[in-house]
Amino acid sequence: MVQHHFQRSQIQRLTYAVIILTLVLFLLGMSVGSTGFTMIWPPSSDSSALQIMWDIRLPRTLAAWLAGALLGLAGAIAQGLFRNPLADPYLLGSASGATLGVALSLVMLSTTLFTENWLQRLGITSIAFIGALAGVVITVILARGFQHTFRLLLAGVIVGVILAAISSFFAIMHPEILPAMQSFMLGTTSFAGWSACQLMSVVLITCCLVAWSLSKALDALTLGELTAISLGMRLNFARGILIVVLALATGAAVSQVGLIAFVGLAAPHLARSLIKVVHRTLLIYSTLIGGILLLGADILARALIAPQELPVGLLTAILGGSYLLWLMHAGQNRAK
Repeated sequence: MVQHHFQRSQIQRLTYAVIILTLVLFLLGMSVGSTGFTMIWPPSSDSSALQIMWDIRLPRTLAAWLAGALLGLAGAIAQGLFRNPLADPYLLGSASGATLGVALSLVMLSTTLFTENWLQRLGITSIAFIGALAGVVITVILARGFQHTFRLLLAGVIVGVILAAISSFFAIMHPEILPAMQSFMLGTTSFAGWSACQLMSVVLITCCLVAWSLSKALDALTLGELTAISLGMRLNFARGILIVVLALATGAAVSQVGLIAFVGLAAPHLARSLIKVVHRTLLIYSTLIGGILLLGADILARALIAPQELPVGLLTAILGGSYLLWLMHAGQNRAK
């Protein structure tokens, strides 16, 4: 009873902290840009400043949070499915498949990543999702199913390398898409507008509901496959649906903001280090923390070398790599 009360109060404190930090970052995101820092309250009477704030900074801020939330959710699903804390959303070739899909869509639709046309955005996202799902399906086929985790991970690495090479070859054959693909590979939220926010919002809500409904399967997997089967879980069905959710969340995020490193890996780690909970709660907090991580990184990317900006994917790679090195160092010290 005492332990349950302590865990409940811990979750409440974390919830308040997440809400406050998210609101603070949203205010900062709307205030920081290439033109410097602009106070959003009291409202400015300058029409151009208001237009920059509401038409550029707000959708970009929201898009950064949504993409981070999708990657955080996908990371929690991947780590639960493979019972591996080093699993991330890009593990099964989904990111490389989505990258190939984006390259194909840029040529087929004769569009750019900066388009605000909703149908073109939907086309890019749809083809990226098909590419992400195709990468995962090829991985599963090569691994001969979901049962052998090591074989699945190895097949994912192989498929990822091959699809990445095909994407590079395709970009070389169509040099007009090279600038867009370079921005995409480095990761940036600068081309995300309201249409991107609408698409990612729909995908995030859908993926959260489906993943949340299958959270008991992830809990059962932590006890081992035989135990999960003895509990009456339809493991193959649940795995198949969760892999589709993983591909959809990854494809939607990647198609809108490019390749963002470490967010999907770090968000579930941070959630588990803050609270010890079942997957139903872990999925929610991994989603929220993923949004916070990418939004915070995006604000830093805008502010560090203003009026220029760093690619946010480059910044998350540096910060995420440093975080993993710290985790490794802390683990070695505990082992001693």
